[in-house]
Amino acid sequence: MLFSRRVKRIFFFAGAVSALMMLSACGKTQYGAVQFISTPNGAEVVNLRDESNLGSTPLKVVWESDDGKPEYVTVQFRKQGHEEKITSLWVNKRYDNREDALDNAQPIKVDLEKR
Repeated sequence: MLFSRRVKRIFFFAGAVSALMMLSACGKTQYGAVQFISTPNGAEVVNLRDESNLGSTPLKVVWESDDGKPEYVTVQFRKQGHEEKITSLWVNKRYDNREDALDNAQPIKVDLEKR
């Protein structure tokens, strides 16, 4: 009788630990990156979701998430004396760390026309 209780407890705790490990793997942070390139260089890149300035081209930007789902991003390129340009893209978050994402950044090239 005592033996069967111990065995049941061991199986219960082993199952609980396994479930926790599986849940923690689901919440693992995944990364994706984009390299924004413009002609001419020096265009401001603005995320239109929140109007945040991401920086100036050439520029690499990393996105991350715990669910690994692709993210739809719309950005605007702005440079004085040039027409503004808007582009949309999907950022796939398939890398386990920032460095790998940056090393494999998806290039997005935009030619800006003079006004």
